[in-house]
Amino acid sequence: MSNGVDMTALRGFIGQIEQEPATAARDASVVAHWRGGLSSEVTFASGERPILSAVDGNVGGMKMLLASLAACEVELIAVRAALLGVRIESLTVEATGDFDIHRYLGLGGDLGAGYEKITYTVRLKTDGATAEQLDSLHRACEVDSPVGESLRRGVPLTVRFEAS
Repeated sequence: MSNGVDMTALRGFIGQIEQEPATAARDASVVAHWRGGLSSEVTFASGERPILSAVDGNVGGMKMLLASLAACEVELIAVRAALLGVRIESLTVEATGDFDIHRYLGLGGDLGAGYEKITYTVRLKTDGATAEQLDSLHRACEVDSPVGESLRRGVPLTVRFEAS
């Protein structure tokens, strides 16, 4: 174990992907069910626990996007640090974003309906990591984050609207 990561399982998984690159492909699927008012329940095809959104103080979709980015960075750093032999003492990722809700509310406006910008800060305390190891972790956040990369390149989005 390194930073709570099962290194035997991780190295085995990496070896499997190296031998069979197709096993690295992922197909994520979620379904959000309206629960009345502004609330939804998000369920996952893979069976993880559902998430309640915008009800009883829970976050809405825009904050979930920030949460997804921050969680992805934590996972990425934990895995990469473990592979580099870097012991993490503490790790937090704080993500912030600016958006305007005019278009969301149907009021038009010059700004888009989504985030105008997102900024996040990684705060990492290690037990003796070298400058090279820290640079490697920083670079991983810049280029190897699945959520970060999806946001940076603007993944094509297709909407199918089925109504009855």
